[in-house]
Amino acid sequence: MENYLFVSKKIISISLISAFFLLAVGYFSPFNLSVEAKNSETYRQLTLFGDVFQRVREAYVEEVPDKKLIKSAINGMLANLDPHSSFMDDEDFEDMQVQTKGAFGGLGIEVTMEDGFVKVVSPIDDTPADKANIQPGDLIIGIDDEGVYGLTLDEAVEKLRGEIGEPVVITIRRGNIDPFEVKIIRDEIKISSVKSEIFDNIGYIRLTTFSQQTTPGLVKEVQNFKKELGDKFQGIVLDLRNNPGGLLSEAISVSDSFLELGEIVSTRGRDGKDSTHHYSRPGDIINGLPLVVLINSGSASASEIVAGALKDHKRAVILGTRSFGKGSVQTVIPLPGHGAMRLTTARYYTPSGISIQAKGISPDIEVEVAKIEPIDFGIVREEDIRGALDKKQEDDKANKNADNEDNISETLSNDNETSLGDNLDVSEKRQDEIDFQLSRALDLIRGASVFNSLKK
Repeated sequence: MENYLFVSKKIISISLISAFFLLAVGYFSPFNLSVEAKNSETYRQLTLFGDVFQRVREAYVEEVPDKKLIKSAINGMLANLDPHSSFMDDEDFEDMQVQTKGAFGGLGIEVTMEDGFVKVVSPIDDTPADKANIQPGDLIIGIDDEGVYGLTLDEAVEKLRGEIGEPVVITIRRGNIDPFEVKIIRDEIKISSVKSEIFDNIGYIRLTTFSQQTTPGLVKEVQNFKKELGDKFQGIVLDLRNNPGGLLSEAISVSDSFLELGEIVSTRGRDGKDSTHHYSRPGDIINGLPLVVLINSGSASASEIVAGALKDHKRAVILGTRSFGKGSVQTVIPLPGHGAMRLTTARYYTPSGISIQAKGISPDIEVEVAKIEPIDFGIVREEDIRGALDKKQEDDKANKNADNEDNISETLSNDNETSLGDNLDVSEKRQDEIDFQLSRALDLIRGASVFNSLKK
């Protein structure tokens, strides 16, 4: 009799749990199917889940709260779909909302999961991770001497978070280099999503992320270029390197800033009827001036939408290396009282119909990262030859000033010569003097400007 009662209670418990999950599935299904429409296989699988749930409650070596079991089950279900679907509790959901507004706490890295480890998509400019030289593609295999293999992405991110000013030690695997540790001090991350500079009449704009501040900041900097340079304004280099993405609306808005007409991006879900298309409106904020976009393996999501749209419409030359390849759409679905779930619901497609997912955007001109160094080839020109025509008078004049020049030359040594910048500290050099990809982009705009002047 006791066994019968026990089994009966267990069956009732399993039935209640199964019914709960049937209602949950029915509620969140895009088709909102009723319980009656569920096929026998669905009942069988949910009964299996209820059985496992009940066995864990009764027989696990330690008592585990039902709330934790349910949350773990949800996390496991979403995490096994793809690296970007996840469950967020109330605190995580609030952090995500703050991040899209441009300020949040942490290390300053955009991450995903790969082969059970945390993979760095890109560090964010001027954050602790950026200052610690964390690079795109780095695998985080340990956090504070604990391995991350087997953790969900949210669990790993939670370990990376902490109080401002507290250190965290992460173990990095980078290429074929032996794993090494990096100590980083957590800090409040305040993102300035738009940075700018002028290089010889060419505007340079770096977008670090796509937040609510991005498009207004972009427009403001372009207006400053026009005001300062006037008719000398030759074009813009738009730097999207190591930009992990952000808001879709901002990616569309930034693309629209440079396009006159045409599709910017489309999204397609599981059902073909779920596709959406986003189009540009008339108006180019730089009135057709040359535009070069810099991308690399750290350019992801929203960055790839912008690069893909400008490339397909032949509005910009894309320069650098192939982008990350995150071409999936995540919809954040609030769960009142429980946080929210981030679910992959569609894929991004460029105007030409190419999926970004796992392919990325290939540059028009591939330029790998390189170091700029001056090289002395021992160049000899006509004026360097003794007795050359029109050179003798210059030599005589130079000899008269030899005494004064000797006094100056004695104050200089080979160790202090910096005319070519070879001994300058990197911090004293302009960015275009040390950034090979940027230097190539600037040369491209200079060439386009010269060519256009020849046509005129």
